[in-house]
Amino acid sequence: MKYSFDQEIDRVTSNSIKWNYIQDENDFSVLKKTDAYLGDNRLLPMWIADMDFVCPQPVIDALAKRAAHGIFGYTGTSESYINAVVNWMKKRHNWNINPEWLCTSPGVVPAINMLIRTFTNSGDKVIIQTPVYYPFSSAIKSNHCTVVTNPLIRDKKKYKIDFESLEEKAKDPLVKLLILCSPHNPVGRVWTLEELKRLGEICLKNNILVISDEIHSDLVFDGYKFIPYASINETFKENCIICTSASKTFNLAGLHTSNIIIPSETLRSKFMETVYSNGLAGMNTFGLIATEAAYNEGEEWLEQVLAYIQDNFEYLKSFIEEKIPEIEVIDAEATYLIWLDFRKLKLSLKELKHFSIKKAGIFFDEGFIFGKPGAGFERINIACARSILEEALIKLEKAVKSLR
Repeated sequence: MKYSFDQEIDRVTSNSIKWNYIQDENDFSVLKKTDAYLGDNRLLPMWIADMDFVCPQPVIDALAKRAAHGIFGYTGTSESYINAVVNWMKKRHNWNINPEWLCTSPGVVPAINMLIRTFTNSGDKVIIQTPVYYPFSSAIKSNHCTVVTNPLIRDKKKYKIDFESLEEKAKDPLVKLLILCSPHNPVGRVWTLEELKRLGEICLKNNILVISDEIHSDLVFDGYKFIPYASINETFKENCIICTSASKTFNLAGLHTSNIIIPSETLRSKFMETVYSNGLAGMNTFGLIATEAAYNEGEEWLEQVLAYIQDNFEYLKSFIEEKIPEIEVIDAEATYLIWLDFRKLKLSLKELKHFSIKKAGIFFDEGFIFGKPGAGFERINIACARSILEEALIKLEKAVKSLR
C-alpha cells in the first residue's frame, strides 16, 4: 500500500498535547491550553515527540474491528501479542528474545520510574549522558536518587561518549544504575558495537545495572545499524533491562503500551513485584491490538515513513546550511528529533525562548531541559508534512535575518 505523508492533518479537534497545549513559561512541567497554533500567523508546535502522520492502515482496521465488539473490559496479554513482539525483534533487529522475558508497562517513562524504585535505595546514584531525554533526570530525582551526569563530547557535528569520565564516575560505589538512551535522544546517535561494548564493560566492572531505553530503535536512517544492547553477549544480557515500545515507531503514544524486556529471571521478578505493588499489571485494550497489528503488518508503512523523515531531514539540513548559517544542524543517524545549535546567535536562555516563540513562531523543545550541555540548543520534531517544515524554516530564516 502506498502511503502519503504530505497532507496536513487537523489535530486540534483531538485534544492533542502537541496541538492543543503549550508549556507554561515559568514552569515547563505545567501544560496549559492554547489556541496559538490556529490562524494565519500560527505558532507551529514542533516539540513533543509524536508524529503528525496517520497510523498504518492495518492498525486502524484492527482498532475499528475491536471497537465494534463493544465491550472494553479488563484485558490480559495474549499469546498472539507476545509472538508479534518476539517476531518483530527477530525480523527487524536479528535479536532472539524469549517470550518469558517480556513484561508490559503503561509506558517507558513509568517503567523507568519503577525500575529506579526497584533497583536503588534512597541516596543512591544514577548515571545519565547529557544532553539526554529529560524525564530520565526527573525520574531519578523523584525516586530520591542523585543524578550523575556524564556529558557527551561534541565532535564537530556529532557526539560521542566520554569514556574516560565515565570510567571515573562509575567507580563511585553509590552508583547503581546507568540509563542508556539508544538511539540517543536528542543528538540522534546510533551507538556502534565498539561503543556499546566499552560502556558495558565499564558497568560490569563496577556492578552497575544498565537500563537501555531503545524506544527509537526502529527509526534508524540508511547507512546505520541499531544493535540491541542485550544481544551483544550473555554477560551483558544478564545485566540489563531493555525498554521498548511500538509507540514512537508507529505513532501510538496515546495508547500507553510498552514492553520491558528483562532476560534475567532475578531482575524480572523484582521488577514485577514493583509493577504489581503499583497496580499497573494490566494492559490497555487498544494498545494491545494496535501494537500487535503494527508489528505484524506495519513494516511497509514504517519503511515509507522513514524515507519521508529522512527526506525532511535532508531538506532541513540543506535549507539551514544555505540560508541560516548562524544555526548548526547536528547530523542525525536516527529518530525524527533533530538537534539544532543556536549558540552563534548569542542569546540568553530567556532571549532564545522568546526569539523562538515570539519572533520565529515555532515552539521547540528548549535545549537546556535536556541538561546543562543543551543550553543554546533547540530540539525540533520533523515528523510532519513537508509544508509545515517549510513554513517553519521560512519563519526561522526571517527571524534570524531580523537579528543580523
